[in-house]
Amino acid sequence: MYKVKVYVTLRESVLDPQGGAVKQALHTMAYNEVETVRVGKYIELSLTDVDNVTARVQEMCEKLLANTVIEDYRYEVEEVVST
Repeated sequence: MYKVKVYVTLRESVLDPQGGAVKQALHTMAYNEVETVRVGKYIELSLTDVDNVTARVQEMCEKLLANTVIEDYRYEVEEVVST
C-alpha cells in the first residue's frame, strides 16, 4: 500500500486573489510581517499496490487533481508496510 501526498499550487505567473484576501486579513490582524500569501490544495491518497505508482499518480494529477494550465503540482510517495 502507498500513501501519496499531492501539493497543488497556482503558478507564480497566475494572480492569486484568495492569497491576496488572506494576506489582507492577516494584516488586519496585525501580522504585518507577512509579505506574500499563495493558497493551494493538499490532497492525500491511499493506493493499493500498483505497478509504477509514480506514473499512475502523475497521470491522476495531470488528468484531474491539477489544472496544469495554471497550476503546478508535486507529490511524495511513501510505501506503507502493513503490520
